[in-house]
Amino acid sequence: MKTSIGLSLKLSLSALLLAQAQAATLSGTVTSEGKPLAGVMVTAIDAKQERRDTVYTDEQGRYALTVDFSGKVNLRARAPYYKDESLALDLPAGPAELKQVFTLARHGVAAELSASLSASAQLTKLPWQSVDSRSAFISQCNYCHQMGNELTRAPKDPKAWAETVKRMEGYFGMLTPREAKDITKVLAQGFDGKPVAAVQTHLFHAGLTKAKVKEWVVGDGMSFIHDADVGEDERLYGVDEGHDVIWELDRASGKVSEHKLPDVDLPKGGVFAGVQLPIGVFTGKHGPHSMAQAKDGRFWFTNALSSSLGSFDPVTKAIKLYEMGRTHLYPHTVRIDKEGIVWFTIVASNEVGRFDPKTEKFTILSLPHNGFWRGVSDIFFPYVLKIAAWFPEKNLQMGVSHHRWANQGREAFAFPYGIDVNPVDGSIWYAKLYAHKIGRIDPKTLQVQEFDTPLKGPRRLRFDASGNLWIPAFDESGVMKFDTRSKTFETFKLPLLAHNEYEVPYALAVHPKTQEVWITSNMSDRIFRFDPKAKQFASYPMPTRVTWLRDLVFAKDGGICSSSSNLPAYGIEGGRASFICLYPDAGN
Repeated sequence: MKTSIGLSLKLSLSALLLAQAQAATLSGTVTSEGKPLAGVMVTAIDAKQERRDTVYTDEQGRYALTVDFSGKVNLRARAPYYKDESLALDLPAGPAELKQVFTLARHGVAAELSASLSASAQLTKLPWQSVDSRSAFISQCNYCHQMGNELTRAPKDPKAWAETVKRMEGYFGMLTPREAKDITKVLAQGFDGKPVAAVQTHLFHAGLTKAKVKEWVVGDGMSFIHDADVGEDERLYGVDEGHDVIWELDRASGKVSEHKLPDVDLPKGGVFAGVQLPIGVFTGKHGPHSMAQAKDGRFWFTNALSSSLGSFDPVTKAIKLYEMGRTHLYPHTVRIDKEGIVWFTIVASNEVGRFDPKTEKFTILSLPHNGFWRGVSDIFFPYVLKIAAWFPEKNLQMGVSHHRWANQGREAFAFPYGIDVNPVDGSIWYAKLYAHKIGRIDPKTLQVQEFDTPLKGPRRLRFDASGNLWIPAFDESGVMKFDTRSKTFETFKLPLLAHNEYEVPYALAVHPKTQEVWITSNMSDRIFRFDPKAKQFASYPMPTRVTWLRDLVFAKDGGICSSSSNLPAYGIEGGRASFICLYPDAGN
């Protein structure tokens, strides 16, 4: 296995170098009213709209973009507050250099300017009267997609919004009746189709001039590539939670392969058959959710809907499933420790799973209930779902859930979400999204210790090399650092584009060499870079609107990669999901 992986890696890197040698280079300037524009995103899009390569202009408005695809190409320049400008080109197959100059005009029509602004700007129109309802909206209504983008801000009357909110509750948006009523009213009032009068501040920094973004479109408008990982072979792999597929991308050739999960004796929706999952998106039974590669080359992935763990061999393409029992609901984030043990959170039943690939045995650890009503969920929810499955897609669980009749909302569940391994002592740490806690598991004794977080919504956390735990605060536009030795927190607020906007940082990752922290934004189509020594942020705007990223992973060629997995994918600009890699030091 290791020999095969090493050979594949050498071939992949050689192919990448060969592609660069055969590439065309586009260069030129971007100006407006005779003055250079810095930080403009210049993007080359192929004829099939399946490849997008982007660079940023420097202080003099200059850019240089090398692409490894040919034929008919659309070259686009995009900058905040300016109209997009596009040029149709025909690139030769071999090496070539083409000069292209852009002159951008400012938006002069309020509606056009408003339509070009990020979702974070559109949300400033919502007239919140209740702080609690706004908090519920941020937590639940931005849970797996942007709110405020072109698809989700379309004007509706109160009745239509009430139907939408009810449908989202069926997708496990856990709101109290009061919160649901408030959110319905606010959406009907705020999303009225009129332009938003937002003022955003986009800061240019020198790091942009060295950066490049590459995107590979994958799947269709209903694909839901929840997580991606980069293999030792430098290929990207992604699990499609809706279609029970593992996608494989050879970045050198652009070839995309599809590997279907084996069928099982479960109805559509798996253990969650009684739930009306997003129509058209969730067509499978497994719901592969998160993945991580072990030292032997195999990927391990969680199956959220079938309560199972899976392995995928990237060399033989063999897939094997391991059932853990259907009362263990929604296996979620997976990580692997130095001993090869697979650890994963199980969100809906408040558990952490441990799997030993050598013995193929599970150990399921029940976590503290964190209160009476959460304990009720932990004990009874598996049985409620089992009964609900007798009535497919009828959302029977909604009628009996105490998150509504006891006015508990999202507080009815703890939701252990992110998980990671401390590189210093091997301990396992997890985040409870709704209980606002992090916890430590001793890998030998399985004893648990929990800590309250100063910011709400801890989601997918990661360790740095020194054993500091970095935690995104999804509900409060922030990042937390937890010193596992002193048991103390430090908090940092993300740089917003305007004071009345917010971000929902889903995940972060610590670069193995620089120890910089990279963070998803998800409401403003950006990626954040945080220098923990200088305690400074830098923002990298993404060229595709509705960029919603999950786990961030680091490739050997310098790429910081993820999957664009807004739910649904047809809400993304271009209408399909993609793999995305940001190369911060690619050169320009």
